[in-house]
Amino acid sequence: MKRHLSHSESFSSELIEWMRGKSPILIVTHDHPDPDALAASYALRHLLLIKTGQEATIAFGGGIGRGENQVMVHRLEIPTVPIETLNLEDFKAVCMIDCQPGTGNNAIPADTKVDLVIDHHALRGETEACRWVDVRPDYGAAASILFEYLVAQEVIIATKLATLLFYAIKSETQSLGRDWTGADREAYLKLLPLSNNRILYEITHPKSPRAYFRYFDSGLKDARIFDDLLVFNLAQIDHPEIVAEIADFLMRVEGVNLVLGIGRYHDEGVLSLRTSSSELRAGALIRTMTEGLGTAGGHGMTAGGQIRPMPMSKAGQQELEDRLVARLFDALDRDVPVPQPLIDL
Repeated sequence: MKRHLSHSESFSSELIEWMRGKSPILIVTHDHPDPDALAASYALRHLLLIKTGQEATIAFGGGIGRGENQVMVHRLEIPTVPIETLNLEDFKAVCMIDCQPGTGNNAIPADTKVDLVIDHHALRGETEACRWVDVRPDYGAAASILFEYLVAQEVIIATKLATLLFYAIKSETQSLGRDWTGADREAYLKLLPLSNNRILYEITHPKSPRAYFRYFDSGLKDARIFDDLLVFNLAQIDHPEIVAEIADFLMRVEGVNLVLGIGRYHDEGVLSLRTSSSELRAGALIRTMTEGLGTAGGHGMTAGGQIRPMPMSKAGQQELEDRLVARLFDALDRDVPVPQPLIDL
């Protein structure tokens, strides 16, 4: 922790001094942001406000569809605006949190000058051109990086911010069960006693509309098992996060070590890959699977991707699914087995 704090202190101190007088400041997350992206963005906004007196705007493309995330944004009062309502040329400093330029999962135009990138995914080539870069692919959550900034700058972490950061790390690492490091654990344990337990309960137990359960019904009925790989296609969806949510749920199936989830959001394909072992390197696997088809990235046990455009017809989607499965087994150096349905209908 001391080594990381030393880096965080020097980096954040220099960044803060550079940011002075750069208002207005824009903070952008990936599209359809998860708790980690939202919490880390809010933490950076708070840090800049306390240290420079400047307020920053948090923006993203898409929306927030998952029930837990909606409750988190509402109860913890995270201020955000749709990025399409902004003129990016109005901002003197542009920051990207939990994403990077050129990854295809954010709404920043390719010609936009990005000044700061803070992320915990693999470093991309376009990112190296940015003025300020703190990319730590070994970290389980971007929120852990921002926690270190706050500690290094001696910023008081009040209950609301602590709850945000704690839930982000809890969600991203599945309560320190996947893709975590000592820095994530340190932040998790220090934030826990500062968090609001009642709000955490409300976030993790949201009420959901009846339509939400239709996706689970669709996923369970569509799911096929190829030995230890489970694949499901939700077809048309109204929010991309549901694919990852059901992929996490289906990792509980006995004998399954990999889950590939697919959905179609507008004209874009949404992919979610989950593994039970970091040695399978989910991020590398999904980049191999989507080469020439779209964009993707991730960590050892979790990964996501986008296919553009996504076939509309059922036959076209089945062909894409078969292609992805074939590429996955080829990357694993295994033959594609005969699939079996998860549920005998």
